[in-house]
Amino acid sequence: MNKPLAPLPAVDVVTFGCRLNAYESEVIRARAAEDGLADAVVFNTCAVTAEAVRQARQAIRKARRERPGARLIVTGCAAQIDPQAFAGMAEVDLVLGNAEKSRAGAYADQPDAPRVRVNDIMSVRETAGHLIDGLPTTGQGGRARAYVEVQNGCDHRCTFCVIPYGRGNSRSAPAGEVVEQVRRLAAEGYREVVLTGVDVTSWGADLPGQPGFGQLVARILRLVPDLPRLRLSSIDAAEIDGELLRCLAEEPRLMPHLHMSLQSGDDMILKRMKRRHSRADALRLVETVRAVRPDVAFGADLIAGFPTETEAMFENTLALIEEAELAFLHVFPFSPRPGTPAARMPSVPRPIVAERAQRLRQAGEAALARHLERQVGRTLSALVEREGLARAEDFTEVAFDGAAAPGEVVRLRVTGADPRRALAGAPLS
Repeated sequence: MNKPLAPLPAVDVVTFGCRLNAYESEVIRARAAEDGLADAVVFNTCAVTAEAVRQARQAIRKARRERPGARLIVTGCAAQIDPQAFAGMAEVDLVLGNAEKSRAGAYADQPDAPRVRVNDIMSVRETAGHLIDGLPTTGQGGRARAYVEVQNGCDHRCTFCVIPYGRGNSRSAPAGEVVEQVRRLAAEGYREVVLTGVDVTSWGADLPGQPGFGQLVARILRLVPDLPRLRLSSIDAAEIDGELLRCLAEEPRLMPHLHMSLQSGDDMILKRMKRRHSRADALRLVETVRAVRPDVAFGADLIAGFPTETEAMFENTLALIEEAELAFLHVFPFSPRPGTPAARMPSVPRPIVAERAQRLRQAGEAALARHLERQVGRTLSALVEREGLARAEDFTEVAFDGAAAPGEVVRLRVTGADPRRALAGAPLS
């Protein structure tokens, strides 16, 4: 009798950076399987900070030591921006650009193909239907949550940011294809879909008629009535439109959670960052949304120690956390990226940058504690992500007793809180 064939060595995908990268890593995994790739590690890199690039290089070297025979492939934003830096590593077998990493055939065996396959990302002009077509329906913990990439790239040029050079100009997926993908996910049992992209609120600017992002959200909610929950990823405070505000006010299936790309709470720093909103704009947005959706929770990205930032400027950012009643913070110590205007500005000493980042994190912990305290005594509708852990509509994490399967939407009465999450008993019947 013939012996069964041994399984091929695994393909691992190592992800750095944002949720969009995490989503695209699932696309990479599917493409690699279709192309017959085996015994390989694919590194989907991030270029937001120098630390992210350092971690990627460290992981590549470690992988070579641990899997000497594996094929090591590097892609993502850091590979797109500086492909030669990774091509110069002896451990690396192939470097793929961001435009190449999700294409069919990218991971197929091509003995005569170049080792570096990175094209000019700024030359990518096509409407991004390929973001949607044929992508896997990824979820966390069974069929709880799936992500749909509706947009890629960015047309803005914030002085600290290299991401447009890694992602290219803004490209939107057609509304009809987005709706069909969401409809398919809902039919397959996913209870929540997250719309994601590099700059999702710019969706539609490159499409015929230049529809607004709110129109896409409204269309999904209208045409996919079986989807229980629709969530947005990070938004730009300068781009929220009237239709999106109407959806927040009138559509309970649109989750009351907005994570804003704020970066600073000081007007001079915002100007030097070349952001398109002011401090007052951010506070006005929070007030306007809360007026129509009182249960909304806000998160924000904040940078500590941007060049020229004085203590008084930093204090304005600290104060914004309480003024806006932010609940969830992502804090980044400023990291100069080569080629950006901010890298040429007068820098803040690194110990002060680190100290301010720590103070922002502490303020974020206090803000989360205040938010969690407000949940005590409330009954929340929450999506079970894995055993004993669920996510409320406003993104509050809830640890609960009893049994419920991933993907179930349950009612939980909050009885207390720990530093990270709300605590609840067994799901209510």
